[in-house]
Amino acid sequence: MAAERFDLVVVGGGPGGYVAAIRAAQLGMRTALVEREHLGGICLNWGCIPTKALLRSAEVLELLRHASAFGLACDNPRFDLEAVVERSRQVAARLSRGVQHLLKKNEVTVIDGTGRLAGKGRLAVALAKGGERTLEAPHIVLATGARPRQLPGLEADGTLVWTYKEAMVPKVLPRSLLVVGSGAIGIEFASFYRSLGCEVTVVEVLPRILPVEDEEISAFVHKAFEKRGIRLLPNATVRALERGAGSVTATIERGGKTSEQTFERVIVAVGIVGNVEGIGLEGTGVKVEKAHVVIDEWCRTGEPGVFAIGDLVGPPWLAHKASHEGVVCVEKIAGLSDVHPLDTSKIPGCTYCTPQVASVGLTEAQAKARGHEVRVGRFPFLGNGKAIALGESEGLVKTVLDAKTGELLGAHMVGPEVTEMIQGYTIARTLEATEAELLHTVFPHPTISETMHEAVLAALGRAIHI
Repeated sequence: MAAERFDLVVVGGGPGGYVAAIRAAQLGMRTALVEREHLGGICLNWGCIPTKALLRSAEVLELLRHASAFGLACDNPRFDLEAVVERSRQVAARLSRGVQHLLKKNEVTVIDGTGRLAGKGRLAVALAKGGERTLEAPHIVLATGARPRQLPGLEADGTLVWTYKEAMVPKVLPRSLLVVGSGAIGIEFASFYRSLGCEVTVVEVLPRILPVEDEEISAFVHKAFEKRGIRLLPNATVRALERGAGSVTATIERGGKTSEQTFERVIVAVGIVGNVEGIGLEGTGVKVEKAHVVIDEWCRTGEPGVFAIGDLVGPPWLAHKASHEGVVCVEKIAGLSDVHPLDTSKIPGCTYCTPQVASVGLTEAQAKARGHEVRVGRFPFLGNGKAIALGESEGLVKTVLDAKTGELLGAHMVGPEVTEMIQGYTIARTLEATEAELLHTVFPHPTISETMHEAVLAALGRAIHI
């Protein structure tokens, strides 16, 4: 069959791929999107969205357990695990259908199959229903995403040892759970399963949990998790897993001592590797380092006409980074004059555990390591009227400012709804705002967001409510 011609072809329909395809169509390009499984990718179907639905159920359950603090009676609240999981799947399915509608609305040709580079400007697609189609385009965007990293001896089997995928659809609730890794994925699952009553242990090889976050925020979450009954083991390593009939015995090394501990289930959350296999990179100029494709600031690979975005490439591995990357890539291809390379220091990170964590920019330690003289402001939620009225007074906002220029170098938050509030600081960094603009910004009262203002005031010794 003759090759079908397009202006641009995207391989992968996740948050980077489908956004890139829609933007290309908006710019007048004849665009095709190749997706082998589910539109929306891992994020929408097995990651960001369904996990938030699960965590919302856990959050409501925790609220019901503390109903008496609000003068309400809600004795012995219970949950239906099957219904909790089903709700999360329905949410994912609804949004996947929404992505399908958006692509159709923008006249993007969607092809169900697996794409593979097949020479200059050519993509061979093995169709899901059998057969093959060949596509030709001067621009091919690889957005094939990533999968969980597997460690020797700790490989997931889908039954006793889970990845995030199995952890989202449990048939029964384990009484005990070991989480290996304390990044955002591991911590969110630890939080969810603890809310449902599991005895949860988290093992982290580094000295503290949530190691990419500011040290004070990590310490705050550590205390909050211990208060919830979660057992945390930083500076520890799982050396082996011995699988039994219905449980797993883990060999854990910490402080030079080794112990064996048994759990009903294990979740391994130790990072990701890019889906670089089977997409035709062999014999091309595309370079792969540490299981991820190397790109320049415009998402170009070493192969002319081939681009890459999202989890397939460098960190941070976040859905919103992938989407923005897709837009930058396509707009550069289209020759728009006002395109700017992605600045990863202006990308917020969020962890949706209880309490929530959010941040943007440099930590205090990073700022000092880069030679900045810093002013640090801190404001606790205990000093905020709205937080107290909500019964959510455990939290903290921390700002890191350059002492000479007043630049907002970083902001770090822990507490209720901080994943919504962080965008205020993200906009400030995008606009290159300084302490002067932040000081003169009027925050609405009563809101938790007032803590953001107070944290800037505190950096200058001017906080009002502490």
